[in-house]
Amino acid sequence: MTALAQRFRGYFPVIIDVETGGFNAQTDALLEIAAITLKQDENGIFSPNTCFHEHVIPFEDANIEKAAIEFNGIDPFCALRGAKPENEVIKDLCQHIRKAQKEADCQRSVIVAHNATFDQSFVNAAIVRQNIKRTPFHPFVSFDTTTLAALTLGQTVLIKACEAAKIEFKQSEAHSALYDTQKTAELFCFVLNRYQALGGWPLSEET
Repeated sequence: MTALAQRFRGYFPVIIDVETGGFNAQTDALLEIAAITLKQDENGIFSPNTCFHEHVIPFEDANIEKAAIEFNGIDPFCALRGAKPENEVIKDLCQHIRKAQKEADCQRSVIVAHNATFDQSFVNAAIVRQNIKRTPFHPFVSFDTTTLAALTLGQTVLIKACEAAKIEFKQSEAHSALYDTQKTAELFCFVLNRYQALGGWPLSEET
């Protein structure tokens, strides 16, 4: 069994961020998704590994709130986005994650995200909507970097947490699924690696 599989009792952490047409995962469009897997070196240090990123064509009759696209700057129907149908994107995502999960000897993938409930709800809704049977993701377990950042850095906003961790963050690039996923992955790795450096992992015999 790999060290990564042992670290989270067989769970494979996948950092995810989505950009959407609103806050309701059942009715609002999924517009962009990015996912980053992790790796460990021989000393147990975590770092980002593979990256998956796609723009998504809104599903049929999807709701798109004007305020949402003004916030994330996405033109949902711009041909230059290179967007793909949701069914194709979600199938490719699941295939990508299953492959990485298997290589890490893990049994199930768990979504890691900043305010994880939001991103997880959109991923789960898309999986159900597209009738994906072989999903690698646990349906409700998630690791929330908002909580982890509050505990370790005293911050809950992604940019503030990154600044506290000395992770470069360009506000001009925020609210891109790819950029936010990259920064969330760096933040998650920072928390894990710092916890190990401070002696919190591996657990001692006395724990």
